Amino acid sequence: MIVLDSHCDTPSQIMRLRNLGLDNERGHVDFPKLKAGGVDASFFALFTPQTMAPDAATRYTLEMIAGVHDQVEANPDKVAMAYSHEDILKNKARGLVSILLGIENGLPVQKSLSLLREFHRMGVRYMTLTHNGDNEIADSVAGNGAWNGLSPFGREVVAEMNRLGMIIDMAHASDKTFFDTLECSSKPIVSTHSCCRALASHRRNMTDEMIKAMADKGGVIQINFYPVFLSDDYVRVLAESGLEPAVDKADKEFRLDPGNPEKIRNWNQAQDWLRALPRPGVEVVVDHIEHAVAVGGIEHVGIGTDYDGIDIPPFGLENVSMLGRVFDEMKRRSFSDDAIEKVAGANFLRVLDEVSNGVK
Repeated sequence: MIVLDSHCDTPSQIMRLRNLGLDNERGHVDFPKLKAGGVDASFFALFTPQTMAPDAATRYTLEMIAGVHDQVEANPDKVAMAYSHEDILKNKARGLVSILLGIENGLPVQKSLSLLREFHRMGVRYMTLTHNGDNEIADSVAGNGAWNGLSPFGREVVAEMNRLGMIIDMAHASDKTFFDTLECSSKPIVSTHSCCRALASHRRNMTDEMIKAMADKGGVIQINFYPVFLSDDYVRVLAESGLEPAVDKADKEFRLDPGNPEKIRNWNQAQDWLRALPRPGVEVVVDHIEHAVAVGGIEHVGIGTDYDGIDIPPFGLENVSMLGRVFDEMKRRSFSDDAIEKVAGANFLRVLDEVSNGVK
């Protein structure tokens, strides 16, 4: 069985001066935790916020790629870069965890198909078209509807990603962008880190109509671990706690000055505040997996944790070393070994193969 996490935001944590070769007390993902969690492949998302200027976003993405390579090269006994299904299998045979690259937010591409091609040459194997704001490519679910879906340039991006063999990721895209992309793309599309809107009403989640439409064209929904996306009850508890402004402030200040001991302490304290709140656990994660399977079929569901990009994980899934608990809960609910293998990674790997023109 190949265990694959299609989305974690760990590159931004490298920029916060975290050494991934160590089993860090704080943080959701590092190389020892990936190994302990039985993870064979992890997509490291190169995230840039919509508030960045395009040139700054492009530079920051390059810095993150360099940072990932530096950390991988410093830990050759633990991890190796991968760019294909075949690489993942070779690395697994050597006892190494595969690290793959995805871009979260098309902002760094600016309005250049040449930059898109260059990122693909650098090893980027998927791109999340938007983040929390409309960009040159498309409308975000959190945006103002600048294009009413895909922009004209966005349609060029979809066609070029299909040609390159780069997976198109619909996480963060508006519903209209989703359906535009589904219509335009000649290859399966995915959502690398989303949940089911039927179970939790957050706009970032996918409706049953979207899940089924994506599955009908061969795509997959990768279930996110963010409690806000998993449970409306948690959203209510968080709002009533009044913690959100302080947590957001601590996160922003730590991001801007990651070497400052005071900012580190404030961010750690904010996480402790959230950890004290009641929050969904592994059972709710599997509820979303079950629902997505019921709607889209067992071949069209996987896992995209969003670790290191979320303030607090589910209870009992505090970091990636605990990922196996999801499969234990699936087995308890009578999922077959074959079904668990598909959700664990086989479904996403199938899409990777199909999008990259069948080259394993």
